[in-house]
Amino acid sequence: MEKWFDFKGRGTKASTEVIAGITTFITMVYIAIVNPAILSKTGMDFNGVFVATILATMIGTLIMGVFSNYPIAIAPGMGLNSFFAFAVVLALGITWQKALGAVFIASLIFLVLSFTKFRNVLINSIPESLKHSITAGIGLFIAFIGLQGSKIIVDSPATLVTFGHASDPVVLLTIFNLFVTVVLMMFNVRGNIFIGMVITAIIALFNGMITLPPSLFVWPTGLEHTAMQMDIKGVFDDNLYAIIFTFFLITLFDTTGTMIGIAEQAGLIKDGKFPRIKSALLADAVGSTVGAMLGTSPTSAYIESGAGVAVGGRTGFSSVVVALLFGLLLFCAPLAQMLASIPAITAPALIIVGFLMMSSLRNIDWNDFEESFPAFLIVFLMPLSYSIAIGIGIGFIIYPLLKIIRGKAAEVHPLMYLFQILFFIQIGFLGH
Repeated sequence: MEKWFDFKGRGTKASTEVIAGITTFITMVYIAIVNPAILSKTGMDFNGVFVATILATMIGTLIMGVFSNYPIAIAPGMGLNSFFAFAVVLALGITWQKALGAVFIASLIFLVLSFTKFRNVLINSIPESLKHSITAGIGLFIAFIGLQGSKIIVDSPATLVTFGHASDPVVLLTIFNLFVTVVLMMFNVRGNIFIGMVITAIIALFNGMITLPPSLFVWPTGLEHTAMQMDIKGVFDDNLYAIIFTFFLITLFDTTGTMIGIAEQAGLIKDGKFPRIKSALLADAVGSTVGAMLGTSPTSAYIESGAGVAVGGRTGFSSVVVALLFGLLLFCAPLAQMLASIPAITAPALIIVGFLMMSSLRNIDWNDFEESFPAFLIVFLMPLSYSIAIGIGIGFIIYPLLKIIRGKAAEVHPLMYLFQILFFIQIGFLGH
């Protein structure tokens, strides 16, 4: 084991890697609760999504750890699950089976491109300003969903949205959870989101807002309701090409960016090169493909892996520890369902993650109008149109147009012009 993971070569030891794995697990375990809570709103079976979430996490993370030897965890991505549930299924009226079909196709494309150099060409073709604005826009979108779900923001006939009733017990408990989590974050407490969930659940339990299930631990069930339910034919019948592209695009550069960031933090990038990046991307591609087959939204590399790196994680053994710990959760479905039963427990996770994703805005040059205005449209339109695909599409249409008007058409990668045309056709003629 020591030789396989090269503990000595990376200046670490087994005990350190175990601690790193536990740390990463604690910081990201909330996804096992939040992901099924979000996807079950589409009509998907909660237990089925819960099992699918854990299995996809285990498979992707194990491949990352064993074959890539990186301390990076893979799990269904925040933002992508909200896009799946709220923007695709609930807003557009597309069945969750068709949404899973779109995820499966996007994941297969990602899997194939992971073997080719076209992957890097595609990533490099998209301007940095648009990449950062997409990340920030998704953050604003999922934070908005969290605020809505907890009734802090409610519908208004006059203004479309307005502030909710502060006397509502769910609103009060959400604000309390958010405050506790923020304080924990201020003091750099590991697992702040999950700890906030647990404290809030205890208060809700004593207030009678939730009740303990008859049994906290059961044998995993429900996968038969979500596994192999992809409606691939329906994806093409409904022209869901923009949705496929959105799933693929976000997974591609979000995963790549996170992996590079964690690898740099761990000191594993040498002379600007990322060793074994192909197998690392394959870990996520396989995780997403298998996840779609089992019944969950696309996976992504988790930035929370940085918590494990911060305490000394340097090898894939810490990822193996993460996968094994997630395996233990397979028997905790009733506990997860209890924690996901009221928005006050899960909504703050969406708000906090959304806030963290908004930090990407600092990387945009707001003094450059040609770069900043398309970025602004992406960020602004995602929550207002309730669609990540629409936000990306409008940004991809406007960006090349402004460059052409300014006489800078040559600065735009040819693929961006292709994306511009495809999004124009999709949004203008094929529907959303």
